Amino acid sequence: MFTDFGHGGPYLGEMEAVLARHAPEVPRIRLMADAPAFAPRPSAYLLAALATRFAPGDVCLAVVDPGVGGERLPLALEADGRWFVGPDNGLFELVMRRAERLRCFAIDWCPPELSASFHGRDLFAPVAARLARGERRDLRPVEPTRFADWPDDWAAVVYVDGYGNAMTGLRAERVAAATVLEIGGRRIARARTFEAVPGGTAFWYANSAGLVEIAVNRGHAARELGLAPGTPVVVRRTGG
Repeated sequence: MFTDFGHGGPYLGEMEAVLARHAPEVPRIRLMADAPAFAPRPSAYLLAALATRFAPGDVCLAVVDPGVGGERLPLALEADGRWFVGPDNGLFELVMRRAERLRCFAIDWCPPELSASFHGRDLFAPVAARLARGERRDLRPVEPTRFADWPDDWAAVVYVDGYGNAMTGLRAERVAAATVLEIGGRRIARARTFEAVPGGTAFWYANSAGLVEIAVNRGHAARELGLAPGTPVVVRRTGG
């Protein structure tokens, strides 16, 4: 499960209850509950990075859905053997773009009772459970909405973790080691690890998800540099 629901309230529990009811034999993992709220675009880059560790047959129930109850389609898509279920609002744009094999479907099934505000529980969770059990029904091939103006790598913050470290939409493998980033009015060089720089020093590094991440050793980068999802990053110099 990948959502912007947060850890408080009943929402995650209600979705987990539906998954347990429909696919009790399938393990359920809370991958992320604090994706950028109401923000499919930064969430899309984060989800695509995390999805590189999914295995064929895995099903990702992804709900960052500010347009719930509106006209956007409910989607189920298969990308390189991994399934994703959620809204057609850009959340899966980078997953689709980076997939070698892709099939996209509109979900034609509708439950007897569909709340206007909680499709994660009433629609997406039951379909994700079916897919996890190998059921492929009530799916109609469709051309999803595409967001061609979104760059392949986004030079912006997409997530801030509990330590204040700021992940960006830049894949680290595509950023030269000599690159200097400018963010929050400061120029930041690369370091391989936290211990490579003195305490209080801001730097960027390749994080465990393969993204460029901005941190302050023994500090809170988001607070010190004024960072939040959507904050732009400027690539000032590359080479070497």
